[in-house]
Amino acid sequence: MSEAPPVATRGLVKRYGELLAVDHVDLTVERADVFGYLGPNGAGKTTSLRMMLGLIRPTEGSVQLFGRDPLRDGARALAGVAGFVEGPAFYPYLSGRRNLRLLADYDDGDSRSRIEEVLELVELRDRAKDRVGGYSHGMRQRLGIAAALLRRPRLLLLDEPTTGLDPAGMRDMRDLVRRLAGDGITVLLSSHLLGEVEELCNRVAIIQKGRVVYQGALRELLAGAASGYRLRSPEPGRARAVCLAQAGVEHVTSVDGEVRFQADEESVGVLSIALGQARIAVTALVPETASLEELFLDLTEGKVAAA
Repeated sequence: MSEAPPVATRGLVKRYGELLAVDHVDLTVERADVFGYLGPNGAGKTTSLRMMLGLIRPTEGSVQLFGRDPLRDGARALAGVAGFVEGPAFYPYLSGRRNLRLLADYDDGDSRSRIEEVLELVELRDRAKDRVGGYSHGMRQRLGIAAALLRRPRLLLLDEPTTGLDPAGMRDMRDLVRRLAGDGITVLLSSHLLGEVEELCNRVAIIQKGRVVYQGALRELLAGAASGYRLRSPEPGRARAVCLAQAGVEHVTSVDGEVRFQADEESVGVLSIALGQARIAVTALVPETASLEELFLDLTEGKVAAA
């Protein structure tokens, strides 16, 4: 069991009447991953997380957390697992510290001893005596992570942790997630914010209409996009003719006085030699790759085959 991955779902399905919210999702989150669960609003991310935590029962399929099933093994399956779904909830009339004490009382004795430590970690110690009702949204999100950290989790599940935050709050939350990952905590991060995922995650799954359309290393997804180049020259017509004649150079077009094409690095090297031999001046040769946003839109709109 100690060798089991933090999260493994197989054939996970959730139906609500005629609505298929989650459609045979297979996910594997490895140890030390910062795993981005990415998809548009309503794609099935939150429903998946609720099943992972045993909050709702799957219609079909299974979930295992470190080899344990939350439905079969109950609270034992959540040992070493923490997080929040659809935002953390606290008593607004109590202080942040008092809320954490109440939560710690439901757990073991070690949790209460960690309150000051986790408040310091999420940078709330100076506001811990204030009522949560006066906290900003970002402070409540950080308090939610503090509550999760009371249990010394090995796996942290976060559902849209930066939604509703201002740019400074988003930056602080990203920095916090990086620190937690640096401490060896595996993080499963549900989000629809592409920049957030690209900055934080090493592996991703993209879900659309309840079905996973890509799962794997983020760098492989980005590297797998077709490489494009923009070439600028005082003689764009001659440069385009050389590109058209060069093996390995494809989809050659002229746009706004530039020559654009697709090719691998080796073919681009050969092309640059050919341009020099033809005595065609090149003022710029700029590589372009698809952004995560472009890849995401292609995958979720069905323009790219699932990997």
